[in-house]
Amino acid sequence: MKYAIFESGGKQYKAVEGSSVVIDRLDVEPGQQIDLNQVLLLVNDGSVAVGTPVVKGATIKATVVGDEKGPKLIIFKYRQKKHYRVKTGHRQVYTRVKIKRLRGKR
Repeated sequence: MKYAIFESGGKQYKAVEGSSVVIDRLDVEPGQQIDLNQVLLLVNDGSVAVGTPVVKGATIKATVVGDEKGPKLIIFKYRQKKHYRVKTGHRQVYTRVKIKRLRGKR
């Protein structure tokens, strides 16, 4: 099985050819192709390439599918006997990318 671990937005994700990954929002239009160059680990049918900190010459070709929103989070602050109540919410925006090809030197 061929897969790679890459970094985007300070977080690490696992990429498998043909699958889609939800990552932090990128300012890219849907349908555009992007290259993810921060490949930390590349596994290709038993051969493993570990980066220090990244694998030299390894890239991930991906296509942006679109943006989507994450789950709604409710933040409720409350101080008893002080008549203090604050309710706010948040929904993070993510980008879904479809992994097309994993490339790396052997």
